[in-house]
Amino acid sequence: MKKFEYFDVTADIGFYAYGNNLNEAFENAGIAMFNIISNTDNITPNKSITFEISSEDNVSLLYDYLEELLFYHEIEFMLFSDFDVEINDDYSLKATIKGEEINWDKHERNCEIKAITFHQMEVKLGDSVQLKAIVDL
Repeated sequence: MKKFEYFDVTADIGFYAYGNNLNEAFENAGIAMFNIISNTDNITPNKSITFEISSEDNVSLLYDYLEELLFYHEIEFMLFSDFDVEINDDYSLKATIKGEEINWDKHERNCEIKAITFHQMEVKLGDSVQLKAIVDL
């Protein structure tokens, strides 16, 4: 199973993230998001940040999770390449994200993500999980 794939949206970029379960799909959404910003293969996971969030439903939880990733990217001036997510039945999650401070001499500069959007955001549960998100560039 592929981890993620991108689709075109006017002036934005969208991605599908996949997983055998919700935790894995959210982790792959983190990888998909940071591959928009830079090549995650070149990001050394030497600093970790742990956070907890809760929401009303799975779609809101996905939105809040991606917003939190963008927040730490902007506030800590970091890129992330390793994501460990534990989601509970009450629409809460605990995540540990690992990465390093941005160094544009080392890291490939792709696109800047301005915001996460709710537009067409989806969480499809089944034998596997598919997430859909669009970010504003």
